[in-house]
Amino acid sequence: MLDLHTHSSASDGKESPREIVRQAKERGLQGIALTDHDTCVGLEEAFAAGLTYGLAVLPGIELSAEWCDKDVHILGYWISQSDRQLTALTAKLRAERATRIASMVARLGELGLPLTLSEVTDQNKGDAHSLGRPHVARALLNRGYVGNFAAAFDQYLERGRPAYVPRYKLLPEEAIKAIVGSGGVAVWAHPGPLAKLLLKPLVKAGLRGIEVYHPDHDEARERELLGLACEHGLVVTGGSDAHSAAALGTKGIGNHVWYELWSRR
Repeated sequence: MLDLHTHSSASDGKESPREIVRQAKERGLQGIALTDHDTCVGLEEAFAAGLTYGLAVLPGIELSAEWCDKDVHILGYWISQSDRQLTALTAKLRAERATRIASMVARLGELGLPLTLSEVTDQNKGDAHSLGRPHVARALLNRGYVGNFAAAFDQYLERGRPAYVPRYKLLPEEAIKAIVGSGGVAVWAHPGPLAKLLLKPLVKAGLRGIEVYHPDHDEARERELLGLACEHGLVVTGGSDAHSAAALGTKGIGNHVWYELWSRR
């Protein structure tokens, strides 16, 4: 089985790329895609670990896009991390993330919950190249400001909460263009209620797959997405969306998808 949706400490996962690969092998997976948020920085470490532990590692990324204030995450597979346009886009997205997180920290201070930026960046031992709200949530939890990780979002960091700051609005079509331009294959990650409305224009923009198997999807949702994939001729993918090694392989897809994605490049 392949797990085609994983995160490492290069973005908001807990373990290093090397540790993700090691534990994926230990759990019996045949391969993974490392798909950190808006960064390719962890890929070289993951490739090296794949050679060490005998695990196939597919180069990937998850670009954070938005449409009408709704998250639309686009996974990219078989990307070239050295592509100039993709590199420029991810650098911009990471800079925007850093600015956003600094604004959130400032708002929390105004709410009587002082944090330093170093407390936030240190959540991944300083390894994070792509900061996000999970880093802030962990810092709030470590300070004792909230009782658990989810409460940080529910009380302060979710859209509409007092410390929320909107992120840079990358359009899904722009994300797809960057992935395809780098030689990769664009796949819609865990599609939400926008799936029926947005799928046709995204396919026209170059989308070639849809993530059907994901922890957020029940069987009814999987059937619905399988129908949409069939209707539009899309590759069906799946993954755990693991942000810690413990979740690796909880969702996945058969090994044949590796080659299906390659054939759509």
